[in-house]
Order: sequence, then structure tokens, then C-alpha cells
Amino acid sequence: MCLWLMAAPLLADNPGERAYADVDPFIGTGGEGHTYPGATVPFGMVQLSPDTRIQPRKDAYGWAAGYRHDDRTIVGFSHTHFSGTGHSDLGDVLLMPISGEVKLERGNPDQPGSGYTSRFRHDDETAQPGYYAVTLDDYGVRAELTATARVGVHRYSFPRGKPAHVLIDLRTSLYDYPGKVLWSRLRLRPDGTVTGFRETRGWAPGRQLYFALRFSRPIQGRQLHDTEQDIAYKGFPPPGEKDPRQRAQIEGRQIVAAFDFADAREPLLVKVAISPVSEDNAIANLDAEVPGWNFEGVRADARRQWTQALGAIDVDAPEPQRRSFYTALYHTLLGPTLFMDSDGSYRGPDNAVHQAKGFTHYSTFSLWDTYRALHPLLTLVQPEQRNNDFVQSLLAARRHSPYGVLPVWAFHGQETWCMIGYHAVPVIADAYMKGIRGYDANEALEAMVASANYGPYDGIAQYRELGYVPIDEEGEAASKTLEYAFDDWTIAQVAEAMGRKDVAADFSRRAANWKHAFDPATGFMRARKRDGTFREPFDPSASGYGTDYTEGNAWQYSWYVPQDVAGLARAYGGEDKLLARLDQVFEAKVDPKIFAHMEDITGLIGWYAHGNEPSHHVAYLYAHAGQPWRTQARLGAIMASQYAPRPDGLAGNDDLGQMSAWYVFTALGFYPVAPASNQYVIGRPFLPRASLNLPNGKRFTVIAEGLDAAHPYIGGATLNGKPLDRAYLEHAEILAGGELRFTMQAEPNRAWGRGARPYSMSR
Repeated sequence: MCLWLMAAPLLADNPGERAYADVDPFIGTGGEGHTYPGATVPFGMVQLSPDTRIQPRKDAYGWAAGYRHDDRTIVGFSHTHFSGTGHSDLGDVLLMPISGEVKLERGNPDQPGSGYTSRFRHDDETAQPGYYAVTLDDYGVRAELTATARVGVHRYSFPRGKPAHVLIDLRTSLYDYPGKVLWSRLRLRPDGTVTGFRETRGWAPGRQLYFALRFSRPIQGRQLHDTEQDIAYKGFPPPGEKDPRQRAQIEGRQIVAAFDFADAREPLLVKVAISPVSEDNAIANLDAEVPGWNFEGVRADARRQWTQALGAIDVDAPEPQRRSFYTALYHTLLGPTLFMDSDGSYRGPDNAVHQAKGFTHYSTFSLWDTYRALHPLLTLVQPEQRNNDFVQSLLAARRHSPYGVLPVWAFHGQETWCMIGYHAVPVIADAYMKGIRGYDANEALEAMVASANYGPYDGIAQYRELGYVPIDEEGEAASKTLEYAFDDWTIAQVAEAMGRKDVAADFSRRAANWKHAFDPATGFMRARKRDGTFREPFDPSASGYGTDYTEGNAWQYSWYVPQDVAGLARAYGGEDKLLARLDQVFEAKVDPKIFAHMEDITGLIGWYAHGNEPSHHVAYLYAHAGQPWRTQARLGAIMASQYAPRPDGLAGNDDLGQMSAWYVFTALGFYPVAPASNQYVIGRPFLPRASLNLPNGKRFTVIAEGLDAAHPYIGGATLNGKPLDRAYLEHAEILAGGELRFTMQAEPNRAWGRGARPYSMSR
């Protein structure tokens, strides 16, 4: 059935509709949030968004999402983007509507009129989930964008009396550099459909993407250009090759085209489908998802999908707080992204085409970031099938991998080998421990063990031999040792639950390998050499490549034992000493310039760096050590200083939703310190009332009586009317539905929550 026929009036009193109105996609587009404001649907394969500058790779960090809020020009609208990454790629199939003279080059954005780039103003800009609009001032064109899962739909309103054109540039790419485009093609088919593809050697080398597009009006003229210079051999030219107006197909590495349209009163619509497999599949995606030309129908369906997804949590709070909360929830629903054609075909890490049987295939797994909170949140706010599909996609990638391991950091089906750890493991383990079962559990455990034992990857062979990664043989060895130990603990949890005692015993032993990194003399986690000695000299403030740590320093990484906080406290000599050391982290006087060489270490409170993931669980450790009221105080400072409902309202990269997932959990009042433990550590609520509309149909409500700025501390709590005097929740307690009620007060209640402690493997 056509999309516009399925659309129905949306109820104004629908919780999801209210949530939709509160989302501000511009939050995170300034500062270093690296989010985009364009049109997409939940977990969609297309992210149709404006690109404000195309920067060379070495200068492109600030433009990782293609758009920066402080820019005043737009290069065009491309169809693929990352949300919140600290590295980038994509920006595929860029379109630009032009009235008047066509310029084939972007030009200098600081010199208006030097190319096809146009100025714009934020006053003429609108962004909502599934919809974006802006006026291109240099052309007088109103551009509107919406999307389905695989198709981006453009609506261009041109000024009367001027020639109308649409430029398609296959040369541009986010994180650009000469030679990035390995090959591309553009073809005008007899029915007016334009198809093509390009292969790039960016973050994911050899990535192929195909597309098909159609215009709502007949093409009056065309120019197909290859602007690459100094080509040694061009082959024999087809008829009309010398005239770009006669070409029907062109291949090369620098392809740009312009299509001409007659002046008309009606807007021009363009629909663009993408495919990982072929041009024909892109056409099939186009026909399956947008068979007609009803822009408002597509927009309404995108809105419907967003209202349903955002309705997973119903919040009562002041408007600025609702805006921050629902925008954070929105950002958590952008990835992983669909990567499969309408017929179930997709491209794997072997760059071959495969068929998804019984599941929907996803990619864009930023696992070093998202295993911490994003994936645990999705188990509470998304249907079980979606979470099953994520696990199935990870397992499929392992089956297709030439190395036989689970993804590390994958997008568009390709492996980037970015960051450290084998963090697909805790994503699968957390799902399994929560009873999510749409996959072969034995295959899942086999894949987890295989990834943890793949010796050539990042010092795993030495880790298995020595119990730690030696710094004289592998960089960032302290971080790798700590993260491997946590991943190993999650394997032990699954193996134990499956009755695999042998595997559980092996990985429980490995989960204690964090102890090899702890230096009692300094109180820091450090890297050892093969001979067992710690590397010298040692500077706990040092960070960056060549140090013991990944995107952090000793002050930030020495707390990364989420599976065994009780053991960490004993290593320090008791909980009091652990607490004192935590205070040093938050209360230190630190010059931010010390991290000037590290783009990702931001959001400093002392040594605590909220803009980067290794710090995200640290404030909750006070509760582990018997002082939950201290967690409550630290969280108040973090929430007040690291998030705001404005474009620069994220302290660091959103990292495919991890920064936002932290906010959602913390605002609700609890956080998954150790995914796969089936526990959430209670912090403190930041919302007067919030209800989780759970995937199983039940409702879990959190109420904070008396909550305001003057009453930030938990005085007491009840769960379903019974006193709750522990600072954690069980996952099963949330899934059962019910009510968690807090009574808030002005001063800390040092007695509350000091009873039973959250999980630790050695407690």
C-alpha cells in the first residue's frame, strides 16, 4: 500500500506526538557534538542532511557529520551521515538545486558566488525528526527534505523566471582527500531514471554504494562531466563523448552532472534510493518505498515512525528539560543503521553480497562507545525483534569476516578496526542475559569466544599468555588489558547461564586480569612490559598515542573495572581510600590545555572527562562504595555542566548515541554500570515523572516527589509501595512494570542505599 494511503491523523494528546514536538535536531550540531539536523527515520539507511563544508581530512574533525551550526553556507544535501562520531566518512550522492547559472565546482565558502555553494540563514531553517527545510539565499530556492528507510525525498521550490537545475556531485566526501573516490558511474536511463555508484577508500576501504534517483518533471537537458585531469588513457570514446550534453553514461573518479528543468509553478521533487548491492536494487528500493510523488505523505509516515519510537518514554518535566531529554532519546534511535535492500540482500565485511534470512541486517556499530549505555537502553525502548536483529547482524558479520571475528567498528558492512576491545561481545551478552533470544545461542557463544581468542588482534595473543597486554609489544596496553577483562567477564556470564562451566571458568579467570594493570605503589592502572615491570617513566596525566591508554590517561582509566568494583576497592586498601581517590578525580584543578592534542577528551570536571566514554560510569562508583549520596551530588554537577538544550549542548561527540543514552538513563535515575549484570545502579532522578512503555507491553514509572533545584537528594524510595533501601535495580524489576517512587530532600540522606551493594564479581 502507498505510504500516503497508510497515513492517518495524528492525535495531539498522543505521548509520542508530544515527544516529537520536543525534539530539537539542532542540539549537538554546534561545539563538538558532531550530530546532523537532516531527515531520517529510526535506524534508517538514509540520513539526508545538509553539508555546510567539505573539508580536507586533516581539517575535517569539526565536520564529521557534514554540518556545523556556526557555518553560513551549504554545499548541498547528501544521503549518508554519521551521528556524533569522532572520525568520519560518508556524505554520499550530494545534490544541490540551482537557479540561474550552473557552476560545477564548490568554490570557496568564504567567497560568495565563487562556486555552487550557497549562503543560508538559521532564521529560514527548520529541523524536525524526519524533516528538514532551508532557503538557499544565493538561488532563492526553498529546499525541503524527508526520508523513508532507504529513500531520501527532496522538494525544491524554485523562483519563477529563472532556469532550474539540479547538480549531482559524486566527487565530494566527508573527510575528503585526493584519490578517495576510487571509481564512480552516472547513467541516465531511457525512462529518465538516473542511477550510479561509487567506491571509496576512506575509513572503511573499498566501500561501495549504489543509488537510483528520479525527478518529478521531465529532464530538459543534461551535462555529465568527468573533471579529473591528466588521465593517461581514457579508452575509446563513445558517440558524443566530447559533448557533455549528449552523454547518457559516464564513468570515472571525478563525476559531476547538472540536469535542467523547465520553469514551472509546481515544486520539483527528487527521490533518491541507495543500495549496498546494485543499481537495480536501488531502483527496487525506490519503487518499494516511494512509488509516487506525495512528499507530504512520506513526511507524515516518517513522523508516524518517530512518534511511535519516541513514545517509548512518557515524561512530565519543564519544557527545556523535555527538549534535552527527547532530543537525547531521538539521538539514541539513529543507529545502528539499516543496511539491507528491500529484497534482504546486503554487503558484508568480505565485500560480497549476502542474503538476510529471518532477520533485518544492520550496520554502523560504534561498539567501543555504544556497548556501555546505548545498547542496554535499546533493550528497554525498542522491540525485542530489533535487538535480536542487532545480534543477528553481528553474528552474520562474523560469519562473513575473513578473520572469523565479530565487528570492532563497522559501517556499511565494512570493518574499520577503529578503537579497541571486542565490544560486540558485551552487546550480545547483555541481550542474552536479559532473555533476548532470536538467534542461535551456541553460535553466539562460539563467536564471542573466537573474538576473545583471536591472537593477531591488538595483543590478544600476549594477553592470553601473560594475563595482560605488554606495552613493549602493543600500544595503549593498559586500556586494552582492562577492556579485554571486562569483555571476558561478560562471556563468563553467558557461559555460566548456558551451563558451559569450562568456558565460564576460563573467562572468569580472565575477567580478573585487570589486577595485572593495577600498581599499588601509585594507585593507578598502568601498562606492564613483557618482563612484568611497569613502564617507566610514568606520568598519570599523559594521554594520546604512545601512552598506556586509549583516548584517556591514568586518572580516567584507573576506574575501568565495572565488573569488580569491590575488588578495586580492596586493591586500594578499602572503600574509604577508593572514595578519597574518586574525590581527587573530580576535585583536581586541571588546565584543559593539557588535552589540546586530544580532540576527543572534553567535558572536564577535574580529571573526569564526560565528553569521552571511559569516564561515563565513574560517578556511579560512589554508590558501589557505600555512598550513593555522593553519586547524586556528582551527577547533579555533570548534568548541569555537560548538557544544554542548544546547538552546543553536548560536551563531546555524541558517538552514535552513547552520550545521549547516558543522559536518558541518568535523567530516569539509574545507569547500567556493568552491562550483562542485569543491574542498574541508582543515581538520582532528574525528572518529576517518567514512564517507560516497555516492549513487553508493561509500564514502569519513576516518580520524584518534591524534586526541584533545592531538593536534589534522595531521602527515601519505594518500589511498588515497598521500601527500597539499595542503590540498584534489577532488570527483571523494570520489566515487571510498576512504580519506583523517590522522596527528594535538600540534604543528603547518608543512610539511604548503604545496604546491599550493586554487583561485583568478587563480592
